[in-house]
Amino acid sequence: MIGKHTGIDLLRHGDTGQRSYRGQLDDALSPLGWSQLRAAIFGRSWDAIVTSPLRRCAEFAQDLACARRVPMRVDARLAEYHFGDWQGVPIETLAQEQGDALARFWADPVAHPPPGGEPFAAFRDRLCAALNDVAEAAETQRVLVVTHGGAIRLLRCEAEARDFGEMANIDVPHASLHVLPWAPPASKQEQA
Repeated sequence: MIGKHTGIDLLRHGDTGQRSYRGQLDDALSPLGWSQLRAAIFGRSWDAIVTSPLRRCAEFAQDLACARRVPMRVDARLAEYHFGDWQGVPIETLAQEQGDALARFWADPVAHPPPGGEPFAAFRDRLCAALNDVAEAAETQRVLVVTHGGAIRLLRCEAEARDFGEMANIDVPHASLHVLPWAPPASKQEQA
C-alpha cells in the first residue's frame, strides 16, 4: 500500500558561474544566482526548509529561513550526484574527448555512469530516503527542498514513473521550482 501523496516544492539552486558537471564540488552562488533565487520564491511561503549541504543550496536556504523565520535543516542525502572523473570538467571538453561515453550516460545513466562516478542506485536510494523523510513533515506543512538539477531530475522520474534515461530531457533551469507529488511508503500504523 502506498501512502497518500504530499506536495513538496523542489527548488534548484541558482547560477554559480560554472559551466561543467559540478556534482559535489562546493561552489558558491554568483550574484546572478542569488537574484534568480530571490525572484523564484517571491510571493511564496513555506513552513519549513530542507536543503542540500552544498553552499549553492545551503547558503540561500539559511538566508531564506532566517528572513522568513521558519525552521531549516540540512540533509546530506540531498547533495548532487558525484560525477567522478567528470566532475568539474567542462561539458564541451567531455563531448569532444569522451563523446560516446557522454552519450551513453545521457541515454542510460544507470548502465553507463561516468568513470569513478557514484553508483546510480546509491544516488537514487539516498534521494528517495531523504524525500520519504521530508514527506512525513509535508503531510502537515508546506516544505521547500533546496537541491540540485540532477537530484530534481531523478526525483521527478521516480515520482512520475519515468525511465531514468529521460533525465536529460527534463528541463530544470537554475532557480526553477518543481511541485513534486511524492507518495512515501505507508507508515507502519497504516499497514497494521
